[in-house]
Amino acid sequence: MIFQSARMAWKSIGANKMRSFLTMLGIIIGVFTLVVLVSITSSATDSVTDSINSLGSNLFSVSINDDKGKPIHLTDLTELSEEETIKLTAPVAQTSMVINQSGEDEETATVYGTTGDLFLIQNKSLSSGRYLKSVDISSHSMVAVISSTTAEEFFGSTHVTGESVTLNGLDYQIVGVLAEENNTMSAMMGESYDIYVPFTTLIRTGSGLSSYVTRFYASSADQDSMDQAESTLKLWLLSRFDNDEDAYTLINQSSIMEVMESVNGTMTLLLGGIAGISLLVGGIGIMNIMLVSVTERTREIGIRKAIGASRGTIMCQFLIEAFIISLLGCGIGILLSGAAMLIINHVGNVDYHLSGGVIVVAVTFSMLVGLVFGLYPANKAAGKKPIEALRYL
Repeated sequence: MIFQSARMAWKSIGANKMRSFLTMLGIIIGVFTLVVLVSITSSATDSVTDSINSLGSNLFSVSINDDKGKPIHLTDLTELSEEETIKLTAPVAQTSMVINQSGEDEETATVYGTTGDLFLIQNKSLSSGRYLKSVDISSHSMVAVISSTTAEEFFGSTHVTGESVTLNGLDYQIVGVLAEENNTMSAMMGESYDIYVPFTTLIRTGSGLSSYVTRFYASSADQDSMDQAESTLKLWLLSRFDNDEDAYTLINQSSIMEVMESVNGTMTLLLGGIAGISLLVGGIGIMNIMLVSVTERTREIGIRKAIGASRGTIMCQFLIEAFIISLLGCGIGILLSGAAMLIINHVGNVDYHLSGGVIVVAVTFSMLVGLVFGLYPANKAAGKKPIEALRYL
């Protein structure tokens, strides 16, 4: 009975192709909106989360707001890293400098003054060369580690160890090139010319930079000792700055991850809810057209009942028809979503992907919409009396 009802439903849909397509349009738009928006949000958030994770989940960032006349020196960070729960510390000074290489147009580079431990704390790997060494710091060496983007842009290759890069008119010898970071976050941010030089060198050449440490990173001994490491940092900072919590800002990387997960969940629910409303509107469209279809086919219903078709058979036919329309709309919506993602990836040079979970949700919800909104028209068709239906013109 179900197979025969499905065949008749398919025949009815094919007989009114344009009307059927317009009926599906609400479902198509709803599914397209749901799949594309949630997939993009999920992919972008996953990429940002991966980028944060790549920096190290046991990382702390500290900014000094008021040193209370007790500024932090490099030797102080060395002593801090000897604490049992603290593994590494690295100062960071940041400025912008003009980079001009081999007659190329001038560009602005972000220059970081730091030590070699920063690369270990942030899990930055090398494409070639080496990291900054302690001897570079102590001797104020004019050396630099550059990002792969900087190397490709100004040298056309990442194998540039031993070459020189000019910053604000001063030459720095390149001792290392960082490996390329392939993630959506980097693609969205665009080109960034990042260069790392010894902390002591930058504070001597960078205009307006403090000779003291005003910002530094630290990492815990391991993931399990994050709480102990945070307590150690707080105690160290409070004892140095007269127990003034406003004198510094301490950011725990794991806290950022928790916030990102919360934001991701909220955004997914919000966008999913908006798209869900579109699907409900599509369901109302299905019910409306099915009611029209029942009215148009009243005589057909009367003939089928007169030759023995049961109430359940009539109801099954119209319910399956609504179900097929909804499912076809869902399928077209998913195909259009896949095409849209390919276009977005190509044009935007990103790597978004369809979320399998949201596709399952879209299909399930579309099936429910077809059944729920097809139930009333199907019940109305099944409830018609044969004599009155046969008299209908």
